[in-house]
Amino acid sequence: MKIRFGTGGWREIIGDGFTRKNVEALTAALAQTAREEANGQAGVAVGYDRRFLSREAAQWAAQVLAGAGVPCLFIDQAAPTPLVMFSVRHYGLTCGMAVTASHNPAIYNGIKVFTQDGRDAPEEVTNALEERIDALAGREIPVVPFEEGVRRGLIRILTPMNDYVDAIIRSVDMDAIRAQGLRVALDPMYGVSKTALQTILITARCNVDVIHERRDALFGGRLPSPNVHTLNRLRAYVEEHRCDIGIATDGDADRLGVIDDRGEFLHPNKILVLLYYYLLRYRGWRGDAVRNLATTHLLDAIAADFGMRCHEVPVGFKHISAKMAQTGAIIGGESSGGLTVRGHIHGKDGIYAGTLLVEMIAVTGKKLSQLYQEICRRYGTYEMEERDYRFSPQEKARISRLLFEEKKLPSLDVEVDYVSYADGCKLYFRDGGWLICRFSGTEPLLRVFCEMDTAARAKGILTAVEDFLGLAPAGM
Repeated sequence: MKIRFGTGGWREIIGDGFTRKNVEALTAALAQTAREEANGQAGVAVGYDRRFLSREAAQWAAQVLAGAGVPCLFIDQAAPTPLVMFSVRHYGLTCGMAVTASHNPAIYNGIKVFTQDGRDAPEEVTNALEERIDALAGREIPVVPFEEGVRRGLIRILTPMNDYVDAIIRSVDMDAIRAQGLRVALDPMYGVSKTALQTILITARCNVDVIHERRDALFGGRLPSPNVHTLNRLRAYVEEHRCDIGIATDGDADRLGVIDDRGEFLHPNKILVLLYYYLLRYRGWRGDAVRNLATTHLLDAIAADFGMRCHEVPVGFKHISAKMAQTGAIIGGESSGGLTVRGHIHGKDGIYAGTLLVEMIAVTGKKLSQLYQEICRRYGTYEMEERDYRFSPQEKARISRLLFEEKKLPSLDVEVDYVSYADGCKLYFRDGGWLICRFSGTEPLLRVFCEMDTAARAKGILTAVEDFLGLAPAGM
């Protein structure tokens, strides 16, 4: 099986594509890249999450780096992906890798790769890695056993958690949070966010309760993805204990989901909108925003109101990070729950985003629901609906031909302004709404999103698309 990177790294089913042989091949290719970057002397950070085989796979990777003579800095505890990114940047390393499949089902594992300064590896880097991996086929990859590598100093144990936590604490208004005595419920979804996020919030004198904190490689039988379908227990906890906010993070803690003060799930679009509005209105920052093409256009309205601009990029956080660096934007994010803010790491971080939301409640003295109502009164309503569709190989070929070759479109009761095929097929409507159909880069799914002024109109358009494509929504 060939190793191919998607929008969020390399992910495969454990025992099928995710094997020791493939992990070693990918790491050997990364070691070659690292040797060419500053002769590999700055080192490579290796971290892992709580998934089945993650620690073992991280050790396989460390052994390959040691065998290649590339210094390996091994984070010897289950680590959030943003902590690995932070480590690359903070310690000036050549690159980094995190063993994780993020929010994918428990049968998956994978590897995310980061370049200098802790950025998601851009497409040119992952394409070059794929070529190196292909060239390694059939070759023996030298390794140094893990304990021997540690003894010889080829593998160094790295403990960056305190530095990472301190960096977040320095970036938020801890005094404002301390003054409010907020009650926060955390749901790590059996993942890796508890240590960092709980430490930060307790330091800020919040009352913190945690659910789903133990390790469970099956994630309680659910997707480790914080969405409206997976956070029922967190919702109930927030309502029962009258929490100010409920914060959930996905399996590797780079994305978050939120339950507001009324016990309602706050869509990631709303989280991104709230934080951008907060930074502009209440922190007094000035700067653009960046979103992918499947994320709310309400960001565009807010940006325009403050004399700023919202930039649209393809799906994949590497595109968001690159555009933020190019434009100096103050926030970037996506409708799947990932976001970052200028001055922090160059990738998404659910731990930092959750902390910033708590600061927002403390500084404004307003509940999340009140703040979003304030935004709606100012800019109107933007309602997004989304559906996922599974398919057979034959169905995928049929859909691809229909949408991207023949470029046929469903019949809709709304006027289309123009169509873009930059990443999938996106229809921009004259009344400001939009629709996009695209194949996921991380799972075998067709994803369809629609944003209109009412949920009913968005659902109606999705139903028309569903009938046009001849597919039924994937089960949760």
